[in-house]
Formats: sequence, C-alpha cells, structure tokens
Amino acid sequence: MQVIRQRRINEKAQVSLLGRRVGRRTALVTACITVALGVTGTAVASTQQFGKQQVGQITAKGQVVSSDQYIDPYGDHLVINDGKIMSSTVSPDGTHLAASVTDGSVALNIVDLKTWKVLQRVGNSASADLRISGNDVGQEGPTYSPDGKQLWLGQTDGYTKFTVNPDGTLANPVSVKIPADGPKHALVGAAVFSADGAVVYSAVNGQNRVVAINASTGAIQQSWTVGNAPRGIVKVGDKLYVSNEGGRAARPGETTINSYNTQVPANPVTGATTTGTVSVINLAKPNAAVASIDVGLHPTALYAAKGAVFVTNTATDDVSVIKTSNDKVVQTIATRPWPEASVGYEPNAVTLTDDGHLLVTLGRANAIAVYRYTSPQEPVSYVGLLPTDYFPSEIATVGKQIVVSNTRGVDALRPTTAAGHGTHDTTSSVQHFTLPSDKTIKSETDKVFQQNGWTNGAVKEAKGKSKAKPVPVPARLGDPSTIKHVFLIVKENRTYDQVLGDIPQGNGDPALTQFGENVTPNQHALAEQFGLYDNTYDIGTNSAEGHNWLMQADNPEYTESSAGEYLRSYDTEDDALGHQQSGFLWTGAQAADKTVRDFGEFQQFLTKPAAATWQNLYCDSKNMAATGQGTAYPLDSSSPIPSLNDVSVPGFPKFDTSVPDVYREQIWQQDFEKNGPANLNMFWLSSDHTGGPASPAAQVADNDLAVGKMVDTISHSKYWKDSAIFVVEDDSQAGLDHVDGHRAPIQIISPYAQHGVVDSHYYSQITMVRTIEQILGIQPMNQKDSAATPMTGAFTKKANLKPFNALANRTSLTDGLSTPPACGVDTPAPQDPKAAAVPSTTVPAAEQGVAAQWNTWKSHQRLTGPNAVPDYANPAQMNHLTWYETHNWKQPYPGEAKIFAPNDVPGAYIPSSDNDD
Repeated sequence: MQVIRQRRINEKAQVSLLGRRVGRRTALVTACITVALGVTGTAVASTQQFGKQQVGQITAKGQVVSSDQYIDPYGDHLVINDGKIMSSTVSPDGTHLAASVTDGSVALNIVDLKTWKVLQRVGNSASADLRISGNDVGQEGPTYSPDGKQLWLGQTDGYTKFTVNPDGTLANPVSVKIPADGPKHALVGAAVFSADGAVVYSAVNGQNRVVAINASTGAIQQSWTVGNAPRGIVKVGDKLYVSNEGGRAARPGETTINSYNTQVPANPVTGATTTGTVSVINLAKPNAAVASIDVGLHPTALYAAKGAVFVTNTATDDVSVIKTSNDKVVQTIATRPWPEASVGYEPNAVTLTDDGHLLVTLGRANAIAVYRYTSPQEPVSYVGLLPTDYFPSEIATVGKQIVVSNTRGVDALRPTTAAGHGTHDTTSSVQHFTLPSDKTIKSETDKVFQQNGWTNGAVKEAKGKSKAKPVPVPARLGDPSTIKHVFLIVKENRTYDQVLGDIPQGNGDPALTQFGENVTPNQHALAEQFGLYDNTYDIGTNSAEGHNWLMQADNPEYTESSAGEYLRSYDTEDDALGHQQSGFLWTGAQAADKTVRDFGEFQQFLTKPAAATWQNLYCDSKNMAATGQGTAYPLDSSSPIPSLNDVSVPGFPKFDTSVPDVYREQIWQQDFEKNGPANLNMFWLSSDHTGGPASPAAQVADNDLAVGKMVDTISHSKYWKDSAIFVVEDDSQAGLDHVDGHRAPIQIISPYAQHGVVDSHYYSQITMVRTIEQILGIQPMNQKDSAATPMTGAFTKKANLKPFNALANRTSLTDGLSTPPACGVDTPAPQDPKAAAVPSTTVPAAEQGVAAQWNTWKSHQRLTGPNAVPDYANPAQMNHLTWYETHNWKQPYPGEAKIFAPNDVPGAYIPSSDNDD
C-alpha cells in the first residue's frame, strides 16, 4: 500500500476539447430542468492518442489503462493491493473508512483516514488480520451503527456483524443470517440503522424485500415487499427510501425477461429493463402499503440531505431529485458530459457538500461531475469534472475532505510475481482532496475529456445517400465499405504471451508461452500472413465482463458491482439487469438493416443427448466432414433474449468444454454451405478455455484447428473478396503476460488486412468493436465505443486475395483422454523441431499424488455438460493446473518454489462465478 501524490499534467501539453452535437440515441428527458453539459476545444480521438504506449505506462496525460483511457486523479490516493473495492462507508466520526473488496485475499479493509494507511484486513485467508468464514461481499455496504460501535458487512445470506474497537479495528465477528427463499439467496443490498441503533433495515436484493432486523439478536422483526432487486436504502424521518434496480413488478401482458428467478419488465430487443423505481416504506405505519416513485433506469445509490433524496439512475445517466415532503421527483439532472453520446457514463454515487456542491461519480468516465445546488426544485448549475482513478464507485464528505473509492484503482498492477501480470492482479484506491475552486474544476474538465478521448466529431455520419468511394473502414457511418461480411470469432481466456510469446518479431516472452507454434500452428501462420498485433488489450477480468465488452462495448455497472458474489448472475445473458438500454452489437446491426447470424455467443442454455460425449462428437465431426451428413447428436442452445434467438443457429452449442471446437466448426460449415454468411456473424469457440476431457494442449490445438479451417473455408469462397474476420479472446485471465495481464492475442484476417506487418499500436476490444461498427454502419452503443478510434491503420485499400490454407494440427486432439474415441485416436502432423515441444500427459511419479488431488478438484468445476459455467473454477487454481499440465508437472507456477495442491494455491480465495454448490 502506498500514498501517491497526484501527477499534474503539464499545462502546455493540455489540449482543450469540444463536444458539438447531441448523441442521436436518446433525447435528454428531465423533470423541471435540462442541464446542458459541454466544454470547448479540440483534440485527437482516443486510440490515436495512445500511439504505441502500453498499459501501465506513465505519460504526460496520465497512466494508460486497458479501457481506452488515461487516469491521473485529482488530489492524493492510497492504492490498495487487496483487489477491487465493491463499496465503502465512512465511520460516523469520520476517522475510518470500511471498504468491502473482492478479487484478492480479503473481504474487508479498514482504512485510517488520518494516516491514510490500511489499518486492518479482514477475510478468510491466512494473511488476514481478522478471520471470517468467507470473502464473498454484496454490492453495497458495509454499514456502521449510529454510535460507530458496530459494523455490518453484507454477504451472501445475511451479514457478518463486528464490534468496532476504539482504535477503529474490528473484533468479534458474528454471523447474522437471512434465510434463502427456495432458489433465491438473500443477496443483501444496502442497510441502514434506526436512529437508536436497535434495528437494521436491510434491502434483501435477492428476494425483492426489505427486512427489519433486531441489531442485538439478529431476528427478523418485519418484512416489506418492494420492487425488483432492491439495492440502495436511506432513512429520512419515519420513511425508508429504497432504490429498485430492476424497477417495479411486471404487469399482466408485459414483455418480461428473467432476473434471478423474477420476470421483470424488459425490452425484447435490447433485453434491458424498462422501469426503475424507488419504494417508500412508512415506518410510522409499518403495515401500510409500500409506495412507489418512478425514476430512471437502474437506480443504484441513494443520498439524503436538506429535504431531498438523490437517486443515481445508472442506465439512463441522470440523477432524480425526490422532494421528501411530497415524495415527488422535482428535478432530473443529466450526467452526460459529452454531447456526442447520451449513454454510458454510469453515475453510481452522490454526495452534497456543506457549501452546496453536488458531486456525482461517473463510474465509466473515471470522473466526478460537480454541480451547484441550492434546493430540490431550484435548477442546478453544472460546474465541471474532476478526474479519478479507474471506476469510482463511492463518494463521501469528511469535513472539508472529499473521499472517493475507486473500484479498479490503477488497473491490474498488484504485485504478485515478478514473472508476469494477470488480470486478477487487480487494485483499488481511496482518493482524497479538498474541493477546489470552480475555476480549477473547469480546468480539470478538459483533462477528463482528453483522458476519455471525448472529441468533437468522433462519430461522423453520411448525410443522405452516400456517394463516397467504398473503402474497408469508412470515415463516416453510412459510407460504403468494401467489406460486406464480418466474422467475429470469440475465444477464451488467453494472454498474448501464452500463445504468441514465442514469435521473435513481436514483443513476447517465450518463458511464459504455454501454447506455442506446435500447439497453435494456424494462429501462428495467420499472424505471419495477415499481421501480428502485440499491443492489444482485453478489458474485462473474466468471461462475464469480457463477453459484455464485446457485445455491448461496456461492462454495465450492474455486472461490475456484482463481482463480490456473482450469485445473482454471472453470465448476464440470463439477467435483464446486465443489459444496457442502447442494445447490443447485433441489435445495432439489425437497426442498420444488416443481417445477423449467431453461433453460440451470448447463448445461455444448452440441451444435448446423453450420448453426446466429447469422444462421440469428435467422431461425429469427422463423419460430417467426410460425408456431408448432419450431426448424429443434435444439440440445442438458446438465449433468453428474443432478438438474439431470432438470429441464432440453434444447433450450435454454447460453452461446454466437453464439446470439441472441430464439431462446432462442422455445424457452422454446413450452415455456411447452405445459407452463406450474414453481414455480421458471431461465434463463441471455447475449447481453448481448457478443462475438458482432453489435455489443455489438445483443447487449444482443437480450437486452433477449428479457426484455421473456418478461415480456410471463407478465404476459398466467393465471399472472401468482401470479408473480414476478427479473432479475439473474451478475456485474458487464464495466464500471465510480461507487459500486462490484459494483453491478449487478436487477429484481423481479410484481403484488406495489412499483410505481414507487426503492429504495435495500442488497440483494445472497444476499438475492435468500433471498427466493426464503422464497417457495417452500426451506431456506437455508448460513450466508450463512440470515443474509440476505428482501426483504420490495420487495413489497406488494395485487396490481397491470396487465401489461407489451414495447417494440420501438430498436437493430438485426443491427447489426455481417459477413454479413446471409437473412431480412433488422433494422429497429428509432425511437430516443427524448432518450436517448443508439446507437453507430455505422463505425470512423474513424484507428482502423481498431487495430480490426483487436482483431478478430484477438476471434477467439481462445472466445466462440462449442459450446466457448464465459464469461470466457475477459481481462476488462480485453474491457471495453476493448466501451467502444471503444460509443463509436464515438472515446473512450479512462475514466481513460486513448488507445485501446490489445489487448496494450497495462493489466490484460492478468489470468488468464482458461482459458489452455491
């Protein structure tokens, strides 16, 4: 932990910025007031300004992070190396901050606000100062009692109650349980105490109710039904105000989509919720009906002051002001600083200073919006923005100090091993400063604009019928492209170094390469023919985030804030709360009159015959390829999102590591031969996740062969002349990289791709999405892809029509199987003697005992079958197992001295995507 003085940008290097036009997607709707936000100036767009900078690099504009942004927070900050802060609360006397954290070794940090040091670490790891049973934490809290002598930490089915010592440390953890309601865990949201500290009122997020808990006994004294997914709660006099992130209950005949076993009102196209409410409970009349106030979408944080309750509506990017004397929304404050885009800033916390400044954190903009406020009905005036660290999520006033908790701190830079970085090396930070003058705030606004790449004219559109000459990546949306068919192939979890670190022309570390050329000959050949990209970043930490970034150009705040439990939902395909109101990549394509075909991406459910084992599907794929016959084992994937089911191939399986990718390739091959491609074709090829019945090297080789054969087919077809294939990982969490854990392999394959180059420019998943949007004329979905620069430099106007010839696999696809397939084991092509050898599946005698423990662990990880869950397995454990298997059980994980059994792995405390089994 360390306190770092803010790095000030050289004033001469600053470039002011201008937003010119209002975003097309959503009109600004407010109650009583419209707040216009904007500053002046011009600058280059986001991706271009990074040049060849790398994530983690400190520049004059700030530190580069993996989300197309710089960070350089105002004031000072304490970097916390215990994972991501989910929520935080300042003690009543203003001396300490309690922060719940995840993705690290503990569940709770106590920070001394005088010394700005972490005073105590609480969790279930040996490194914790105080041990509790689990590291799972909810979206909101922790909560201090009014006298500061108790602290309640929200966890899966209730709370852990602590005694607060005079020095601010915690003691005497006691579990306070709220029972599950069938399949619905309590999943508590925020809590608030009665004035005398005798009762705790808890928003029971998973059960759509609020309960009153006796603070001494833990007994539930009363329960009220509220809206869907109650999250925030404040007490004003005799009333409780509760934000319902999923809105009101559905009415008969309404379109609904599931959210944690509740059908909530939702849009069938975007899959997003359509209502947001605040429930009002009258404690003076506890048996009276609960009142409801309509607000914006995804209401999250609540803050009460001076006769008003402020509600951050995270999905509609505004703040509702409720006058508490009549419980009416009297003002809606827009929090959309950049006129080019009307969604995607994600306001998620709010506070009011004594001198009348209203401060709103904008999570996805890494900023605080500042307004002048006088009374509920008096229109606010916009002052400007202050920069924060990565994803601010809480804000509070402590005397004259402003204290901000930043969920992702300074990105994945936690020091864990000198050998490389992983995506789970996450940090967080606590930022503090005295609110500067309005003049200084306005000057800092330019800096926020520059750090986000918000520029004038970032989204240019053709007017009327375009007469422009077709080019691969048009400068304006709606201008013609030479590319008519886009193929987006999403793979699973690999870093750049894991796969391409052995290519000497790129910036790789061969010592971290696990799946080099003899395992991935096609990926290496594709890089040689169509270009090597060695400075591209995935943004998410895991699959839930990664697929959201690719399909929504964002990981919505709901998913970001749920990472401490992941019980309500992980893959948010089956949760309306995880969908942004502006839709998905495929809905944008449809709106642009483009055809779409989906092969597994964002599919949630899978049915398969009992006989559809990996071995049988492998043999079936060989028969399909040889005879052209259909599959003997028809599978069925589906999605709860109607607009996706309408364009999906039902026989293409979703994630399941017991389905070989060569089988998926054959399902696609037959559809391609029959129907040809759509304008947008989306794929999820997941064998390189590993964990199935074959060895890790075999599964990665299976994935490599499937992709190679797909590119071969497309490049030898009549569609090749106007096609582009984008190959990307959903995330890069499954290994280490010497530059940054978010660095991942990508490939751009097209007659118009820059052949044979090494491109070291900074790119990200967002810039790839924006490139696809630009090619197909799709409106950007939010401020993130609106600000991103298309990858124009990766393409050339002159087509090179040379096709790609797939290479045979050099690693046996059946390697590691305990039962060989009936059609025989796979005999691979000869390996290249100059490339790294494929690992052996034979376990040395000395490690057979620990390998047996790993096999037992693996059998419980839901890696295969209809109920397979991406990332269910603990990531640290999964990465260690894969490393051991790919190094013949002879080499410890980088930075460690020995081979560990599963429960001894450092990092085995990181919550998985689902921990209720």
